[in-house]
Amino acid sequence: MDSLIAAAGRALTAGDVLGALKHVGWRDDPPALALRGIAMAQLGDYPRARDLLRRAARGFGPREPLARARCVIAEAEVALALRDFGAEPQRLDAAAQALAARGDLANARHAELIALRRHLLLGRLEAAHAALDALDLEGAPAAHHALAALAAAEIALRSLRTRDARLALRRARTTATQAGIPALSAEITQVEASLRRPAARILHAGHEQPVTLDDVEALLASGTLVVDAMRHAVRDATGMASFARRPVLFALLRALATGWPGDVDRNALIARVFRTRQPDETHRARLRVEIGRLRRLLAPFADLTATARGFQLSPHATRGVVLLAPPVEGEQGALRGLLADGTAWSTSALALATGDSQRSVQRALAAMEAAGQVRAIGRARAQRWVAPPLAGFTTILLLPATPTGA
Repeated sequence: MDSLIAAAGRALTAGDVLGALKHVGWRDDPPALALRGIAMAQLGDYPRARDLLRRAARGFGPREPLARARCVIAEAEVALALRDFGAEPQRLDAAAQALAARGDLANARHAELIALRRHLLLGRLEAAHAALDALDLEGAPAAHHALAALAAAEIALRSLRTRDARLALRRARTTATQAGIPALSAEITQVEASLRRPAARILHAGHEQPVTLDDVEALLASGTLVVDAMRHAVRDATGMASFARRPVLFALLRALATGWPGDVDRNALIARVFRTRQPDETHRARLRVEIGRLRRLLAPFADLTATARGFQLSPHATRGVVLLAPPVEGEQGALRGLLADGTAWSTSALALATGDSQRSVQRALAAMEAAGQVRAIGRARAQRWVAPPLAGFTTILLLPATPTGA
């Protein structure tokens, strides 16, 4: 390693990006390209950083596997900042294994932390939890401990375990202070604030009330029958049933929960679910079929009884029925939650995170753009979507969460 490369590396470690560029900004050899790429990433020019890192990896070639693997890891971190999930995760895993086999445990661990963060961004909580459990932090620097604790806090928050989240945030705060990285401390502060802001709304017997994550956790443990309009599920203290792939049944369930403790008129249900104001006998027949399906799925939680004018929920628990509604109404809650982080997302990345088709996401984004909720930047394949933060609310419960994933 020549003196200019060493000086640039020291400058980047100390946070002096411009000083690093003064040493290597005019050079095009692979080590200089790699350092320039890292510097541009720290300045926020991610497309340029990715191009430089790719050129550096090609320049190192197969005879320098350590340097090449480090470029792959740096490029993966840039891709994460760009919300670009197109690269195969196996490439990052292979780089981590190559580094660990050659004794570079710090960079191998950093690759594992990037993979963990990727799982979280895509809502794959079980995969994130498994990656966190597999992480070996013995002898790790304070920054790695802080990142792992921050990931543990996010997993706990999205799983509605607020006590565990607070403990993890306390560990993250302590180790981030030891690491002396202001950006990391700021991210921890932002997550801490999410515990204090409302996360949802409770609709109960005609009344509406904003609630925090602590309130939601207490509600789910109380024995109340909760119709969760964010996860499209029904829950009580004993279990949960998902209606994520049954939109008609969930629309019926939500209407019945909104009308509880009373019943809901048949024509009102037809108008709400089938989008018609002039119901005929075919709509009534279809309603009977859907009510029968809903009754079977609700059997562990509640009875669905017919009344003279419609249908009524009768929960097995004694504490009633509550509708847990998102901070803002609309069918694009998951997209609002993802875009609220202030980062530009591509349509393909949003589709991957939500589990919807790109075409469905494009239609939803067009509707949101017409409503002034999002805006597009760039064109064609370079087009990205951004949105302002949701004022007054945290969007944690809007974020998609799928059981497993690659």
